[in-house]
Order: sequence, then structure tokens, then C-alpha cells
Amino acid sequence: MTEALLVLEDGRAFRGTAYGAVGETFGEAVFTTGMTGYQETLTDPSFHRQVVVQTAPQIGNTGVNGEDDESDRIWVAGYVVRDPARRPSSWRATASLDERLATEGVVGIAGVDTRALTRHLRSRGAMRVGISSVTTDPAELRERVLSQPEMLGADLSAEVTTGSRYTVAAEGEHRYTVAALDLGIKRNVARRLAARGVTTHIFPATSTVDDLLAVSPDAVFFSPGPGDPATADHPVALAQDVMRRRVPLFGICFGSQILGRALGFGTYKLAYGHRGINQPVLDKTTGKVEVTSHNHGFAVEAPLNQVIDTDFGGVEVSHVCLNDNVVEGLRAKDVPAFTVQYHPEAAAGPHDADYLFDRFVELVEKKG
Repeated sequence: MTEALLVLEDGRAFRGTAYGAVGETFGEAVFTTGMTGYQETLTDPSFHRQVVVQTAPQIGNTGVNGEDDESDRIWVAGYVVRDPARRPSSWRATASLDERLATEGVVGIAGVDTRALTRHLRSRGAMRVGISSVTTDPAELRERVLSQPEMLGADLSAEVTTGSRYTVAAEGEHRYTVAALDLGIKRNVARRLAARGVTTHIFPATSTVDDLLAVSPDAVFFSPGPGDPATADHPVALAQDVMRRRVPLFGICFGSQILGRALGFGTYKLAYGHRGINQPVLDKTTGKVEVTSHNHGFAVEAPLNQVIDTDFGGVEVSHVCLNDNVVEGLRAKDVPAFTVQYHPEAAAGPHDADYLFDRFVELVEKKG
């Protein structure tokens, strides 16, 4: 087995063996707590330029297949696991995980004490990292790590968006049309809308409001995606234009941060972010607590318990993370717009927040 080395920007080093492609990679080290859904994680565009540490010790048990991808490629910059499966065990598997990683050139490392690494990131915060299976010198690798760009200030939507518009048709009877701005969209978003009779037109991130309105949408959707929302001035202006025209608007994750900025709020980088499929969130509208899927390193800064006066009328925080009181959703009271910071489209789950797509459809119905 080929030796591999992981070095964080603060100098902490871990040794293991190469997993996936042999080579060298860099990115922001983040951990995700999901015990299932590693294929969906790997193919989520929101993980672009991030090296993902899996806290679940055994990864790859069910291999990979051609049905569970959330996009057309793996987006993570690197992958860190403790105990990879020697062979997949699933009737759905078409290849092993390490074969898929190697095929797509994704450099990983296995045999790492991921518990120690996670505890380090949990106390020190997400930071730049390098993985190499071509050098064994931590000092040498750290020098290259320190030369890499940070996630703060990163404008990445253009690197993950679609090159041209495409359409996902409604299942059964067509009821409504949605124009979706692709900032790093996952396939399950359009699937959840299609199940409700919605035809979704997915547009490149550089699209104008005229582009979106050309399909006569009943509503507009802003997708999840990677990077620092403080850099996304074009989508922010686009969201403001949509709200001025009073077209129903829904934003998820990065889309939520964009709408937050459009409403006049600031955004900030979390110390280590929320990533995984077991995050508790309070829906303040119903008082119910949901177990939810998260993948975000930035958040909106807004008062939790008051209606805030904005250029678009009153806005209130609708959802709150119960782990740390981070804003997890906004609701505009005077224009038809709302957001959530997490992932109701959750693949591979959980599905507690799937009702939010019903809430989106209800917003369209009320507007009509």
C-alpha cells in the first residue's frame, strides 16, 4: 500500500495510506457527521474545494452506483476515512468507492484517526489542508498548504453551475413552473419539486432576471452551492429584482445566504460549519423540531426573536439550529419569499423537512 500524509495549516499531521487516486490535493478541511449517504456527499457541488473528513469510521460498505449521484461528478477536493470497506456489499453496487475516487482523480487518505482529526477541527475550526501520497515530509507539504487560497472570500458559483439551461419535467400532471438559479444545485431538488407537479427550468448562475422570466415562472428558486456569499453580488441583485416583482422566491443553503444579503443582512463564516444529516432545527412557525441535513460553512446574521424592518418589509427568523442558535431560515412577511439554511431535499435523508417544498407550492398558490 502507498503511504499518504495529511497536514493541516496549523502543522498537525496524520499518516495513513492512499485511498482513491495517488497524488496531492489541497482544500479546506471539514468534517461531516453523516453515517450514510457518502456518495451523495461526494457528488454535492457545495463541497467544491473542500477536503471532507468522514466521522463515521466505516465508509464504502455499499460501494457506489449509477443512481445516487447528486450531480454529474465528484466535487470534493479530497477525502479522509478511517476504515474503508475491503469490498462493497450491495446488490446496487456497480463499483467500489476507492475505484470511483481513483477514476475521477480524487486523492484520499485512509487509516487516519478521524476521531482525533475531527476533535482537532472541532476545537480549532475548519482550516486549509493538504493530502499527499507523493511526499512524506510534513514541513514540505505544509508550505504548500499555506500557499493555498482560503474559503473566506472564495467566489465559486461559476465553477459549479450548469453551462446552459435544462429542464426537469413534472411527474404526472404539470401544475407549476419554477425557474431555478443553479449556484451548485443538487438533483434531488428538482425531483422533490417534480413529485409535486412542478416543472423546473435550471439556469446558469450568470442568468439575468429577464432570462428567468422568459419561461413565465410561477416562482423562482435559488439553489445551494459553495463559497462565500459575501462575493455573490450578482445573485444578490437578482434576488432583489425578483422580490421587487413579487414573484414567489425560495432559497436553500447558499441560496438562503444570498436572500439574506438581498434583504439587507450580513453573512459570516462559521468556525467549523454544520455538515451531516443529524442536525436539530426548530421551525418557529410550528414549534416542531426537525432532524435535518446540513452542509454550510457560512450563515446569515440576524436577530432571532424580532421582526426586522427591511427595504422589502418585515422579515423574521423562521428556523434556528438548536445546537448553537445559528439562523437556519428567514421569512418575509410583505413579499412572497422565504429561505432555509439546511437541505429539505436531503439525499440520503432525513426527510423531516420535506414539507418545505409543500410550503413553497402553497406560496405559489396564495400568490395565484
